[in-house]
Amino acid sequence: MFGDLMGMMGKLKETQAKVEATKKRLDTVLIDEQSSDGLLKVTLTANRNIKTIEVDDSLLADKEQLEDYLILTLNKAIKNATSINEAELAAVAKEGMPNIPGMEGLLGK
Repeated sequence: MFGDLMGMMGKLKETQAKVEATKKRLDTVLIDEQSSDGLLKVTLTANRNIKTIEVDDSLLADKEQLEDYLILTLNKAIKNATSINEAELAAVAKEGMPNIPGMEGLLGK
């Protein structure tokens, strides 16, 4: 019993290290998004850090329109980045979970 507990603790520490490594790797995964007409382009990491914003000059004349474009495009990019981030981290966490009887139903195995 004690050996099983020590094994589980080791597995959890290993999983924690893998999660941290995955988080670092997600800083290098870039998501590109643009408005439907291509006038605004954004790039962010899968950890949801904005890297670039490109604004077509035609949007500079209308502040309100530019703000709308930024909101819509950034929200779409953040949604995509969040999906990638959550899927990657969930896969690592699920892989590292110890085999605890009865947990399969809760984890969706």
